[in-house]
Amino acid sequence: MNERQALYISTIAQGGGVLAAARKLRISQPSLSQMLKQVETELGVQLFDRSSQPLRLTCAGERYLHAAAVILNANETLAAELREIRQEERGRLRLGISMQRGAQLLPRVLPGFFAAWPHVELELMEAGSTNLEALLGENRIDLALASTAPSDASFDYELLQRETFGILAGEGSELARTLPSGTPIELPRVENAPFIVLKRGHNSRTIQDAVFLAQGLRPHVLLETDSVETAVRVTLESECCMLCADWHADGRGYFYPLKNYRSGRHFYAVTRRGQSSARYTRDLVERVRDALSGGMVQK
Repeated sequence: MNERQALYISTIAQGGGVLAAARKLRISQPSLSQMLKQVETELGVQLFDRSSQPLRLTCAGERYLHAAAVILNANETLAAELREIRQEERGRLRLGISMQRGAQLLPRVLPGFFAAWPHVELELMEAGSTNLEALLGENRIDLALASTAPSDASFDYELLQRETFGILAGEGSELARTLPSGTPIELPRVENAPFIVLKRGHNSRTIQDAVFLAQGLRPHVLLETDSVETAVRVTLESECCMLCADWHADGRGYFYPLKNYRSGRHFYAVTRRGQSSARYTRDLVERVRDALSGGMVQK
């Protein structure tokens, strides 16, 4: 059974005869009668009782009509879904982001995004920035929101936020007691301060080790942790310091930019070069940019 046959026979059943169905379908009666006879021959059964007027469905005809309705409904649903896909109202977005950035941004961004794109399925993958670019290159995600230094010619990098590295300090720290937050400092200013650090493997730890090594210093470490949020919270509630990007503080505590240090790492929306982005992908990126700038993102 094809869609045309299903439509024609359904129309015959609804109209009670071949002549009325032919008029409704705008085809000749002989052509419709021939199509009906051909279908019945292929199936080996009669679909209509021709001894009655109007025509009545046989038992086989009722089964056929039920199957025809399923096919026609399925085709209508498919056609509607394909129209939505063409209009980019339906689809799937595979998003990669670090756990820390996700916790910071997604609660502010996703409610409005879901309301605007109710038929877009969002698949979230959380990983470190280096791993995110690898996942993007393997076509396992469509969009990476990552703190990185643009280096791969196969990707397009769209700057969302510049990052400043410095010292985060809690209210009880010596820094907070003696310097206003936002004052640029040099690293030797905190060489004797207790530090909370991330374990090796984190990008922030790699940067921290390089910064201290370049100045011939070693931090006085009180705690190593895998959790950025744990490190930040302990720092804020103690007399300790933490070397990190400014966004980790998210407006909390006291932050002191490092003098004469530029990491080259900033926050980017990263896609594969030449990749065509759907409207909902662009909308998500703009919502993230708006959230980072302190704008309203719920609409």
